[in-house]
Amino acid sequence: MLLLEVISGERLPKPERGKMRVHKINNVNKALDFIASKGVKLVSIGAEEIVDGNAKMTLGMIWTIILRFAIQDISVEETSAKEGLLLWCQRKTAPYKNVNVQNFHISWKDGLAFNALIHRHRPELIEYDKLRKDDPVTNLNNAFEVAEKYLDIPKMLDAEDIVGTLRPDEKAIMTYVSCFYHAFSGAQKAETAANRICKVLAVNQENEHLMEDYEKLASDLLEWIRRTIPWLEDRSPQKTIQEMQQKLEDFRDYRRVHKPPKVQEKCQLEINFNTLQTKLRLSNRPAFMPSEGRMVADINNGWQHLEQAEKGYEEWLLNEIRRLERLDHLAEKFRQKASIHEAWTEGKEAMLKQKDYESATLSDIKALIRKHEAFESDLAAHQDRVEQIAAIAQELNELDYYDSPSVNARCQKICDQWDVLGSLTHSRREALEKTEKQLETIDELHLEYAKRAAPFNNWMESAMEDLQDMFIVHTIEEIEGLIAAHDQFKSTLPDADKEREAILGIQREAQRIADFNSIKLGGNNPYTSVTPQIINSKWERVQQLVPKRDHALLDEQNKQQSNEHLRRQFASQANIVGPWIQTKMEEIGRISIEMNGTLEDQLNHLKQYEQSIVDYKPNIDLLEQQHQLIQEALIFDNKHTNYTMEHIRVGWEQLLTTIARTINEVENQILTRDAKGISQEQMQEFRASFNHFDKDHGGALGPEEFKACLISLGYDVENDRQKRTGSTDADDFRALLISAGCSLGDAEFNRIMSLVDPNGSGSVTFQAFIDFMSRETTDTDTADQVIASFKVLAGDKNYITAEELRRELPPEQAEYCIARMAPYRGPDAAPGALDYKSFSTALYGESDL
Repeated sequence: MLLLEVISGERLPKPERGKMRVHKINNVNKALDFIASKGVKLVSIGAEEIVDGNAKMTLGMIWTIILRFAIQDISVEETSAKEGLLLWCQRKTAPYKNVNVQNFHISWKDGLAFNALIHRHRPELIEYDKLRKDDPVTNLNNAFEVAEKYLDIPKMLDAEDIVGTLRPDEKAIMTYVSCFYHAFSGAQKAETAANRICKVLAVNQENEHLMEDYEKLASDLLEWIRRTIPWLEDRSPQKTIQEMQQKLEDFRDYRRVHKPPKVQEKCQLEINFNTLQTKLRLSNRPAFMPSEGRMVADINNGWQHLEQAEKGYEEWLLNEIRRLERLDHLAEKFRQKASIHEAWTEGKEAMLKQKDYESATLSDIKALIRKHEAFESDLAAHQDRVEQIAAIAQELNELDYYDSPSVNARCQKICDQWDVLGSLTHSRREALEKTEKQLETIDELHLEYAKRAAPFNNWMESAMEDLQDMFIVHTIEEIEGLIAAHDQFKSTLPDADKEREAILGIQREAQRIADFNSIKLGGNNPYTSVTPQIINSKWERVQQLVPKRDHALLDEQNKQQSNEHLRRQFASQANIVGPWIQTKMEEIGRISIEMNGTLEDQLNHLKQYEQSIVDYKPNIDLLEQQHQLIQEALIFDNKHTNYTMEHIRVGWEQLLTTIARTINEVENQILTRDAKGISQEQMQEFRASFNHFDKDHGGALGPEEFKACLISLGYDVENDRQKRTGSTDADDFRALLISAGCSLGDAEFNRIMSLVDPNGSGSVTFQAFIDFMSRETTDTDTADQVIASFKVLAGDKNYITAEELRRELPPEQAEYCIARMAPYRGPDAAPGALDYKSFSTALYGESDL
């Protein structure tokens, strides 16, 4: 009766003797009705059993009441009351030696668990290190007495009974332990608040590390770009082919060794940036803004500048090598022609200045006149060579030959000398013509010999010069043209031999006539220095040079055939690799919009696909080797393929970057799905809607396409934001939106576009779309929740102290808060007060730290 009065809060009337049982039953029913009104379900328990003293029923009722008012409200991580209480005990006693709470019976027999609970929350009340596991009675009595004296927990159990029982009563232990839980509920509340704060701070610290990593990687990449661009923009020509070849080799190393890792770094930087932004959005944090000059756009601009500087650099190098090769050829040709001309002019000035005609006989004078005519003929024949020398010097100047001053000086000397020879020739002719009237006799045969020998001698000199002329070709057609020209020259040799015999026949005829008429000829032919011995010697030299020219042309033909083989070999491989890269790019595009299986299946498929691309790398390396052979052979064009090595390199880099970005997009979708609780079906539905309106499969929607996509999902931007985020089930959410109408207001749609397209690019990516839908359909932690948690730790004050932070939070998180919290300036401020409200709002971008 007394227990029922306590439960109901009413004084029950004492029954008279005769009516004792009836009144008792009525009184008990009143108490049972009150208990039922508090939500306690009493199954198979009636007033009669209690009045009749049924101990089993009565004890069952009492345990039900205890469960309702002492244990049922206990909840740790959404477990049941019993499991929650056990989990709470395990966590609180985990740091203590010799304590291992697994149940509510034998785990408590040695008393250490009771003492550990008290010491964890009130360490000043228990000297835990002095307790012994082999003295359970002392341990239990110590805990029960301290709890009763300092914690207002009545002594419900007897130590000897617990120790003397094989298995203590589970319900009794639970009841007693629940009193400890409620006694320390304030501390539990503070711990919960501290856990929430630690979780939020951990997210912030991780994000800050990611931001620092991004800043460093971005700085290093931008610095490399800054150093590399001037090198690529330096188009200062070198003087020799060897120096330009070294520059070409340096550029090859840059493309093969130095640039590929930077391409990967740039791709990884973009992936890290996108992942960081996703994590910030998922944790309801403001977007990361890199320091000035280190935005992804800045890096892309720098990279574009790099590639712009790189563009045409290799072509410039090859053109420079061609130019220097041409210059070397022209310079050597100039030196050969100049040497031949200088050798011919040697002694000519002295000869033209002679006064021999003053004391000569008539026959001598006539001979001198004829000789001079022959010289003039020879001089005229050399006019073409002088013009060629001047033309070559001019071309060397136009091509900026490094040794042009010495070439110009030598050319000028030849031209000046040529003018002097012309002037001296004219003067000597005038002098000879003065005495020509006194000359009558002339040796016609010698004159005819001289006239025909000089051009023939000049022809042989030209032939020898042509046969020794250097040549440079780049195709089979060019060398075949030279071979044809050489064959044409060889076909003229029989006629030339006839002319030689005819010229020598003139000399023999003159000698025959002189011998026949007993005439003594005065030495060599007076009209020319070209003797039959000279003609025969030069003719023999021509005969020797012809086969040498044959061999040189044949060697060059073999070289060009080898070059053609290299062209075809490279073209064969490039015509396979180029379309393969294009096909893979198109297949990645198709994979990125397909929805076969789960996101994990898609991710595995993409990674397998990425591995197949990486395994194809040896084909690119083979092509690089073939390309290097082509460059070493100085092959500048290839008509067998439209693909250059530059095209292949750019395509390969784009392929690697595209597959990496596609994998990162799926990983971010998984991250978004898991963090926001989006089901696979919702994700597939979002993907299907997005793909439906992505008509060009470009991976982004324009504003009108995006609006249509939202409407197709039943999204109503004119509804209240709280209505939109009230359900996490996609079908219920859509039904709610549709029931409220599907009109898209301009103001609300502009708000949405500012969220999904903050840069105003005019397009919405799938990741931005998913972030928006997940943000609209799920809940996230807020600044208000963090403020409420700090308020618990501060004991409901509007500020918190460094001492309280160090007491309630782990050291790293506590120091993080202390370093960033501003001083509290409110009217109730105390010394050392810190403003946790502004700190909390700053975590979510609602204010500045």
